[in-house]
Order: sequence, then structure tokens, then C-alpha cells
Amino acid sequence: MARGFLPQVWLVLDDPVLKPLLQKHGPAPFQPHPFEPQPLYPTLLRSIVGQQLSAKAAETIWQRLVARFDLEPEVVYQVQREALRAVGLSEAKARYVRAVSRFALEGGLEGLEALSDEAVVQRLVRVEGVGVWTAQMFLMFVLGRPDVWPVQDLGLRRGAERLYPGQALEALGERFRPYRSHAAWYLWRALE
Repeated sequence: MARGFLPQVWLVLDDPVLKPLLQKHGPAPFQPHPFEPQPLYPTLLRSIVGQQLSAKAAETIWQRLVARFDLEPEVVYQVQREALRAVGLSEAKARYVRAVSRFALEGGLEGLEALSDEAVVQRLVRVEGVGVWTAQMFLMFVLGRPDVWPVQDLGLRRGAERLYPGQALEALGERFRPYRSHAAWYLWRALE
């Protein structure tokens, strides 16, 4: 067993194809490994800002947003769309940012940690601009959930095609249950 892995995770991920990635990158940052929870509202807001942008463009817009506004739901919800557009958000994303802020103000983010993965996704996708992929990334990287398999993710698909050619993505995920988030993280590493 590689250093730092909990035995139950190692047993599920002990796969000859993944093993070199596990040894190179160490434990994935999801439960039951140590995980530092992220603040719900700003992290969801940041995911909206970064949708369908390069990492550099997303970071530039995010830094402008942070510099100009106090990132609290009550503040951002009051910001006019024109001001959000001025930091580089598209018309649609300005609307989505305000929708996420309203959702947070109405208590939509409260108690998410206690909900099942499915219930979190169902709650989040009610917000304009938040789709299944965004909700799944939220589960993984904000809540640290260990068993998310984001089949819509292009990186996951490419990693699976590279390492497991010809295997159906859904069936491949079943092999790694209940630690599919971990397996997805290593498939993303395979593309680096």
C-alpha cells in the first residue's frame, strides 16, 4: 500500500492501470482522506465565473470580481448586471452570479453538507446557471464527497479513453465504487 492512503481506499483503487498514478500523486483530496472543506458560496460563485473559460481567463475575471466587490450574497445580489459585466462576465454569467447570490440569501446552501449526493445535485441544479456538472464538481471539490463519477466531464472521458480504451465509462466507474471521485482525480492526472 502506498504511503498516505487509507486501506479501504487503496483496496478499491488497487488497479494495475491506476497504480502508477496513485504512487506518483499520492492520496486524492477527498474523504475519507483528510479534506479541508471550502466555503460554499464563494466557491460556487467561482465555479460559475470559470465555466467554459480557460483557467487564465477565469482567474482574471475572478480577481476583478474579488477586487471590486465584497463577495457576500447580500452584496453581490444587489450589484447591477452592468457592473458585473464590467469585470468581464457575460450577460448570462452576470445573471447566474445574481441567481446564485439569491439562492444563498434564501438559504439554499444551508444544510448541504448533511444531504445525500443526489439531494445536493437536485437542490443546486434548480439555480439558473448551475448544471449537473457544476453540482458534481461542487460535491467533489467543495464537500469532498468520495463517490462522484462526473460522466459529462470531458477530462474524465479523455483520461478513461487513454487508460481504459474501449471500456464504457459508466461500467468503469462501477469498478471504483465507493471511491469514484478518487478514480476520476487520477484519470484527470493522466492527462497532465
